[in-house]
Amino acid sequence: MSRTAAILLAAGQSRRMQGTAADKILAPLAGRPVFAYSAAAFIESGVADFFVIVYRDARQSLELSCYSPTPALFVKGGRERQDSVANALAALPDDIHYVFIHDCARPLIQPEQLSALLRMVRRDEAAVLAHRVVDTIKQITGSHSAVGSIRTRAPVRVRTATLDRARLWAMETPQVFARDLIVRAYAEVARHRWRITDDVQAVERLGARVSLLENQDPNPKLTAPADLAYLEFLLNRPPSTSI
Repeated sequence: MSRTAAILLAAGQSRRMQGTAADKILAPLAGRPVFAYSAAAFIESGVADFFVIVYRDARQSLELSCYSPTPALFVKGGRERQDSVANALAALPDDIHYVFIHDCARPLIQPEQLSALLRMVRRDEAAVLAHRVVDTIKQITGSHSAVGSIRTRAPVRVRTATLDRARLWAMETPQVFARDLIVRAYAEVARHRWRITDDVQAVERLGARVSLLENQDPNPKLTAPADLAYLEFLLNRPPSTSI
């Protein structure tokens, strides 16, 4: 029988919260910690037989344990997100066949989405929750120094190219994979010392295809202080309300 694990990432440093929340994963959101919403969605869906909770420090792990699904293994996070995922993958029991990887800073996942992703990964080996890009996206084609000037908000003129937004999708989490595929992908990331920003990027390097599950509901990531108010608005709106 195929068993499935869920890696719940909670070890981020919350640097962009500007001191509003020392730990955004434990920040109160409509009366509960942010982490509790992801945990509840996984529990309700029943998609996972085992959980790996990736934590930041001892204090956080104690508080996360109050809301954690069971059975769960707590694993210390690494310096970067990809290090945290690698630590969690290394801790998985041998009988795990499929792996969900979820950033708990995205608390609005729904149980039915998790169930759909599990069906997809059993067929396709890699699946991700994503949404279509609706903005016009420009790619800077100038020098690295010009890009650096933009980051420091200095006025700068650059050459740009317009990307075809019909081909652009914004990645969300969860992202779910056959265990052998994601372990092999992360081994290559470590071997080549690649820096990646999500798990799909790791399997892309192997040439693997990924199935997209279009999410038509908001699933924002808590990154900045203003996001807390937006998330609370989304949680409290009537079910029929569209954005």
